[in-house]
Amino acid sequence: MECTVRWTGLSGMTFLAETGSGHVVAMDGAPEGGGRNLAPRPMEVVLLGTGGCTAYDVVVILRKSGQDVRGCEVTLKSERAETDPKVFTKVHFHFTVTGRNLKANVVERAIKLSHDKYCSASIMMEKTAEITHSFEIVDDAVTAPAAA
Repeated sequence: MECTVRWTGLSGMTFLAETGSGHVVAMDGAPEGGGRNLAPRPMEVVLLGTGGCTAYDVVVILRKSGQDVRGCEVTLKSERAETDPKVFTKVHFHFTVTGRNLKANVVERAIKLSHDKYCSASIMMEKTAEITHSFEIVDDAVTAPAAA
C-alpha cells in the first residue's frame, strides 16, 4: 500500500493525498495553524479511517454470520494528549446497527472480532489510546401492507 501527499502551495496548509488505488483525499489545517479550514485535519482522517475500517469489518462479519444487516454507523469520540505528539489517548466507538431480527450477541461478537483481530487501524490506535465500545440495534422490520 502506498500514497502520495502533496502540499498544494504557499497560500495555506492544504494537502492532497492520492492513494495507491487512485483516489484523492484533501486535508487542511486550522486557520490558527496557517490553514483555511477547507478539508478535514490529518488526525481527523486517521480517526475516520479507523471508523471505516471497523464498520467494514462489522458488516462483513454480520453478513457471514447470516444476519440481515441493513445499516451500520459508528460514531467515534476521542481525546488526545495535550502535548506533542498529540496522540489519541481515548477513543469510544458507538455502533448503531440496523437490520432485521439482529441478535445482540452476534453484533457484540462482530464488534469484538473487529477490534481484537481484524481492524488494523484500531489495533494500532490501541497502542496509545484506551479503546471502549458500545452499540445499539435498530430493528427495521417492515410490516407487510394490508390486503385491499
